[in-house]
Amino acid sequence: MPTSSLSGGSVRDLAVCKNFKAKRVSSWDRTGGNSDRIPIDPGATATLADISCPGIIRHIWFTISCEDKFYLRKLLLKMYWDDEKVPSVEVPVGDFFGVGHAKRRAYSCAVLNMSDGNGEYGGGTAINCYFPMPFAEHARIEILNECELPVRSFYYYIDYEEHESVENMGQFHAQWRRENPCKAVQLPGGKNIGGAENYIVLEAEGRGHYVGCNVSIHNMSEGWWGEGDDMIFVDGEQWPPSLHGTGTEDYFCHAWGMDDQAYPYHGTSLFNNPHGNDNWKGKWTIYRYHILDPIPFEKSIRVTIEHGHANDRGDDWSSVGYWYQTEPHKLFPTMLPVEERLPRPD
Repeated sequence: MPTSSLSGGSVRDLAVCKNFKAKRVSSWDRTGGNSDRIPIDPGATATLADISCPGIIRHIWFTISCEDKFYLRKLLLKMYWDDEKVPSVEVPVGDFFGVGHAKRRAYSCAVLNMSDGNGEYGGGTAINCYFPMPFAEHARIEILNECELPVRSFYYYIDYEEHESVENMGQFHAQWRRENPCKAVQLPGGKNIGGAENYIVLEAEGRGHYVGCNVSIHNMSEGWWGEGDDMIFVDGEQWPPSLHGTGTEDYFCHAWGMDDQAYPYHGTSLFNNPHGNDNWKGKWTIYRYHILDPIPFEKSIRVTIEHGHANDRGDDWSSVGYWYQTEPHKLFPTMLPVEERLPRPD
C-alpha cells in the first residue's frame, strides 16, 4: 500500500494513504464544560504545547481576548525544538501571523492568515499558521504576556503529526527585528555599493533555507517609502550578493508601488492609503514567502534590503524572517523590551 512522505502533500496527494497519527493540543476545558480557554496573567508565561515524540506541527490557530489594545505586539510567541535552551521562534504574536504594528486586518496567504479587522488596534480575530514545523523528539510552544492587563481568554489549537521518526528535515525558525527609525544616509552619488547600511531582515548561520519575510513600515515623512533594493548574501559572500533586486515593490512582487491585495506568496496584509495627495503615508505590512522558491545556504545567509533608494529614508521598519535550518542556530539579537516594541502613534 502506498504511503505518504514526511513532506506532506498537495491536493493531488489526498488519496495517498498516510503513515502518521494525527494529534492535537488545544485549550479544551478539561472539566468537560465550555470554558475552552486559558487565562494568562501579566508577566506570566503559558505553555501551550509540550510534546514528546518525533513529529511535525502542521497547523496553529489562536484567538485571543485581551483589553490591551496593543496585545498583538506585547504577547511574545516562543517555540523550542528538542533539547534547545533558547527559542528557535521569538516573535510578537501579530507579526508572526503576518500583520505588524499591533493591528488587525483580514487577509489570507498560503501559510498565514488573519480573519478579521480593517487596521484597528485591539479586538478579537482568528489567526492561523500552516508552516510545517518538524521536531525529532520534543516541541514546546509558549506565550509570554508582557501586557499590563491579563489575557482573559486564550483559545488555541496546535495540530500535529506523530511519526516513528523525523529525519533529514530542517527545523523551523522565525525572528523579529526592528529599527525605529532606520538611519537615513546620503551615500556619495546616491549609490549603494556594499549594502553596509541596509535594513537586516535575517542573519543566520548553519545549513538551511530562507523561506521569506514580512516587513512592517511606518512612513514617517512625505512620499514613497520604497525603491530599496533587496540584497541577499549567501555563505559569507561579499560584494556583489548572489541575489540582488531592483526595488522594494519588486522584491515583494508588486510594481509601480503596492496594491491592496493578498496573494498566496506575496502581498499587502496592511494597506494604508491609495494613490493620491496622501499616498504612502502611515503604517503598512507587506510580505513575500519563498514557498516555491526557497533560498538555500550551506554556511550562512544575510537577508537585507535598502530603506529607500541607497538607504536615504529614515522610516520605522520591523520584520519577521522565516527559515529552516539544522541546529544549533546563531543566537538571536536580544528581544526589545515591550515599551520599545510598541507602534508609533498613527
